[in-house]
Amino acid sequence: MIGLGRMGGNMVQRLLNGGHRVVTYDRSAEAVSASQSQGAVGASSLENLARQLSQPRAVWVMVPDGQPTEDTIDSLVPLLSAGDTILDGGNSNYKDSMRRAEKLAGHGIDFMDVGTSGGIWGLVEGYALMIGGKKEVFQRLEPIFQTLAPAKDQGLSHVGPAGAGHFVKMIHNGVEYGMMQAYAEGFEIMEAKKEFNLDLGQIAEGWRYGSVVRSWLLDLAAAALEEDPKLESLEAYVDDSGEGRWTVQESIDLAVPAPVITLSLQQRFRSRQDGPFGAKMLAALRNQFGGHAVRPSQNDSEGGTD
Repeated sequence: MIGLGRMGGNMVQRLLNGGHRVVTYDRSAEAVSASQSQGAVGASSLENLARQLSQPRAVWVMVPDGQPTEDTIDSLVPLLSAGDTILDGGNSNYKDSMRRAEKLAGHGIDFMDVGTSGGIWGLVEGYALMIGGKKEVFQRLEPIFQTLAPAKDQGLSHVGPAGAGHFVKMIHNGVEYGMMQAYAEGFEIMEAKKEFNLDLGQIAEGWRYGSVVRSWLLDLAAAALEEDPKLESLEAYVDDSGEGRWTVQESIDLAVPAPVITLSLQQRFRSRQDGPFGAKMLAALRNQFGGHAVRPSQNDSEGGTD
């Protein structure tokens, strides 16, 4: 396992708990040492990692997508042999995965793109794995996937050739965007109904059982509201890791409408703006054509004096 961050480190522990021998490497010597204390075999370099694995090797890359993944895979090529496998469990673009699979095939090295969902809860709950690559390689490595999954027959699937795993994970995250946005809007409407003084935590807890909108995301919403009933400790700033954008772009390329996912992505963009210009323009237009009242900027020293 290369990359021992929140996901990689927990995956190592789950594999060790399942009886696998795991060789670990990370740029942080402290992270490698921590994995050794759990029972892993630590490596001081990629070369050292490759030497400590018996053939056919399986090297799982769990580093940030983009250039870090590209550089890691390129560095592994001269260290591995025909018949070895590189697995990418990060949030890579599926087109990059297809390209990497073709490139590695020229060296006789197999490539598996593993869309991995589960976050920080994966250690306990297991990970949902969406796996692309050769069927025979999947079958050889299936014991690894079965250990990482919630159960041997749950949460893991070989979804198609190289690239398919990250494609399915991309769509998975787009769906997640839409679900999260729907919950956010619903709870905001209830919070705004001041006359009822609704207990949002109690409502979330009630919805968790029997309701058609129950889900793990709702479980997490209930947990967040229990910790901070009014979410006062948070800023209304929502980042995105890229998969939502790729999903929307794919819907455009395929001419498949995806209005909910698209709008949920746009709402994330809006959350990062301070006094968005577009909203100011809306206010200005209403004032121009209808004389509707506008609120002057707090930075306008003359605001409200005329």
